[in-house]
Amino acid sequence: MTPPPAAAAPAANGGDGRPDMNKAKQVHAQVNEVVGIMQSNIEKVMDRGEKMETLAAKTEDLQNQSNQFKKGATKVRKAMWWKDLKLKLAIAAVVAIILIIIIVPIVNNINTIAGGNRAPAPAAPPANSTGH
Repeated sequence: MTPPPAAAAPAANGGDGRPDMNKAKQVHAQVNEVVGIMQSNIEKVMDRGEKMETLAAKTEDLQNQSNQFKKGATKVRKAMWWKDLKLKLAIAAVVAIILIIIIVPIVNNINTIAGGNRAPAPAAPPANSTGH
């Protein structure tokens, strides 16, 4: 004898007699799982957004610091250029003074020696003050 078809039906639909309830529970469980995944994803995106904001702030700070460094480096470079120029001018002045100190006495000695061999230049006749 085979069992009547009504007795087999409760076992096929989960034993509670309502096939729609079992399917609804499965769908509800899937929805809960998707909601959990979505919440996790949203938290990750928010964390990533916060990290991006932090990174953007750090980038801006780094840009400001690099601009300040560039200004400072330019200022130091100009100051060192002026210092180097002043040093070169001071060295040139010292060399020029030393050359003048050496050359002027030599030229005076040469003029004195050369002047002693030449006849003195004739004196100009006195100017007549009588109005002639």
